[in-house]
Amino acid sequence: MSVELRPLGVRCNIACHYCYQQPQRDAGNVARGYDLAVMKQAIEEEGGPFTLFGGEPLLLPVRDLEYLWAWGFERFGRNAVQTNGVAIDENHIRMFKQYNVTVGISIDGPGELNDLRWAGSLAKTRAATAKTEAAISRLCQESIPPRLIVTLHRRNAGTEQLPVLREWLRGLDRMGIRGARLHLLESENPQIRERYAMSMQENIRVLMDLASLEPELRTMRLDIFDEVEKLLQGTDAGVSCTWRACDSYTTVAVRGVEGMGQKSNCGRTNKDGIDFVKADEPGYERYIALYQTPQKFGGCSGCRFFLMCKGQCPGTAIDGDWRNRTEHCDIWMQLFEQVEARLLRRGIQPLSVRPERLPIERALVDEWSHGRNPRLESLMPQTAAQTAASRA
Repeated sequence: MSVELRPLGVRCNIACHYCYQQPQRDAGNVARGYDLAVMKQAIEEEGGPFTLFGGEPLLLPVRDLEYLWAWGFERFGRNAVQTNGVAIDENHIRMFKQYNVTVGISIDGPGELNDLRWAGSLAKTRAATAKTEAAISRLCQESIPPRLIVTLHRRNAGTEQLPVLREWLRGLDRMGIRGARLHLLESENPQIRERYAMSMQENIRVLMDLASLEPELRTMRLDIFDEVEKLLQGTDAGVSCTWRACDSYTTVAVRGVEGMGQKSNCGRTNKDGIDFVKADEPGYERYIALYQTPQKFGGCSGCRFFLMCKGQCPGTAIDGDWRNRTEHCDIWMQLFEQVEARLLRRGIQPLSVRPERLPIERALVDEWSHGRNPRLESLMPQTAAQTAASRA
C-alpha cells in the first residue's frame, strides 16, 4: 500500500497529450486549495508514509514542501515524490537528501522522444525535456538516482525511434539508474489513441525488443519483465498493483489523500473526469465475474494466465468499463506466452501449465467471495499438496 498525497490535485505545469488525468481538468475537477494540518491528519489515519503526487507536486511552494517532508521524515523516516522533473532545482535536491526523499520521474525519452509531454509549444517542450534530463543526471551525480516511468507510444518507440530509446536506456544504466517502469499508452481521447497508441503487434515488438535489451544492462531493471516472470512462478510479492485484483472504487494499493484531507482512489480508475468517492471496503466482484465470463464477452474464462494477470488494471478495462478485462489483453497474453516459453526452455515449469493451477484458481475465487485477496504464495503449498494427494 502507498499513500499518495495530492495537495494540488491534477494541477500540472505541462500538458501531456495522452495524460489520463486530462478529463478531470477538462471537467474543471481541480483542487482549489489545501490545508497542511488536515492533510497530515489524513495521512496519520492512513498510516503513511506518503508519496507527493499530482499533477505536478513540485508546483507546491517550497516552504510547504519542506514542511511536509520535514514532518514525513520525522514521523516515518522517509518520503517520496513522483514528478515530471521539470521544476527540480538545487533547493529541491537539498531537500531530497535532507529528508530522505525517493524520487520518481516520468519521462518518455531524450529530446524529441519526449515531445508528447507537451509544454505549450515545441520550443518550450524541448526546453522542459532538457531540464528533466539535466535533473536526472544531477540526481545520479548526487547519488540519489530516480526511478523512471516511461510510457511507450509511436513517438518514442516507433521503428525509427526505438534504437534511440534503447541507447538512451543504456546511457541511463551507465549513469546509475536502477529501475524503470514501462507503461502502455492509455487515454480516453479516441483521437489521441488513434494518433499515438501503437497496435498490439507494435507493442509486442517493442516490449520483446526491450526485454532482449535488459540482460545487457548492468544494474537497471525494466520491472515489467521481472514481474511477469515472478508471476508465472507463482510469486506475487512485490509486484505492482495492476496484477493484484484491485477494486476500482477502493484501490487498496493506492490510498489517495487530497488537499482538504478527503480520501481518493488511484487516478487511473477515474473516468469521464469524475473523482469517485472511495468505498470503505474492497470488493472483488470484478474478478469473480471475469473468471466466469467468456472471453468473447469481455471476461477471462479459460485463460491459463488468469491467476497471474486477473484481467489486469481496471483503469485500462475495455470501453472504460471496470467490469471488463483490460483492453491490452492481447499484448499481455503474448508477453506471458513468450516468458512462459523462456521458462520452459530453462527447465522451469510455469504455474500456467502446472496441474494445480485450476485448484488454485478455485481457491482464489473462493477467497474473493469472502472479501479476502491472498497472495498466490499463501495458496500454492496447500493446494499443491491437495492436488498431489488426489493424484496419488
